[in-house]
Amino acid sequence: MTSAETTLSSSVPRTAATSGFSHRSGGRAIRNEIARIVMWAAFLIAMVPLVWILGSVLVKGGQLLLDAHWWTNSQRGITARHVGGGAVHAIQGTLIEALATAVIAVPIGILTAIYLVEYGRGVLARAVSFMVDILTGVPSIVAALFIYAVWVTTFGFQRVGFAVCLALVLLMIPVVVRSTEEMLKLVPNELREASYALGVPKWKTVVKVVLPTAFSGIVTGVLLGLARIMGETAPLLILGPYTKDIATNLFSGLMPTLPTMINIDRQQALQPAVDRVWAASLTLILLILVLNLVGRMVARTGKVRG
Repeated sequence: MTSAETTLSSSVPRTAATSGFSHRSGGRAIRNEIARIVMWAAFLIAMVPLVWILGSVLVKGGQLLLDAHWWTNSQRGITARHVGGGAVHAIQGTLIEALATAVIAVPIGILTAIYLVEYGRGVLARAVSFMVDILTGVPSIVAALFIYAVWVTTFGFQRVGFAVCLALVLLMIPVVVRSTEEMLKLVPNELREASYALGVPKWKTVVKVVLPTAFSGIVTGVLLGLARIMGETAPLLILGPYTKDIATNLFSGLMPTLPTMINIDRQQALQPAVDRVWAASLTLILLILVLNLVGRMVARTGKVRG
């Protein structure tokens, strides 16, 4: 066989193989483009109600937020027929209750997640995980009624802001537990094994290695929990009566919050009250947005760097 025939015969299968490879690559490229189009279409469809809601709240409630009195005054002496007043009392109440709830729920949630990931084995761990799953699906009104039955009916205490915090704790704990648990599972086992190889105890490995590595994810989970509880209304209506005055004591008297302010003004059905409903809704959205931005900054600055 001459060199020309050899070259010709060897070129035939290469061309066929190359053709088949190009055909498969072209098919994958088409499927990839279709998937890209579908994902972008789904994203745009999901953005439509979000933009619609944010746009409506911004247009209808933005005017009152431009008034300095909204951020400095309360609703004391303002009826549904009067224009004006502010939301400083409700903003303070919302932040105080959110802070008190986080102080109780965050340590419990993080320690529970550490137990489930690092230590939990056997029946007890399965029972704890099962109870967290149950709490995840509990409606807010059920949590509020449970705290009412214990706090008011059983012990005879008054309806106060701290009772609201107890109900919100039940709603926040499962969010913190599950998010922290997933972040801890993402920490590579090689980091733990390297720490153990150096003779570091397990508890110190968790504190010094595992938690700092998962810090940003844990902060995100805490913010998700706060975002959920700050917009809840049922526990506030059942356990925390609303007042138009400034109140900061969780254990005595009434407690104003933005969700209850929205609900009370909504029932008035008069234009000045309706305007305050939209403004309070926008204030709550901005408040959660600011908390998320602060949390992301904290998570970024606290991230472990190699």
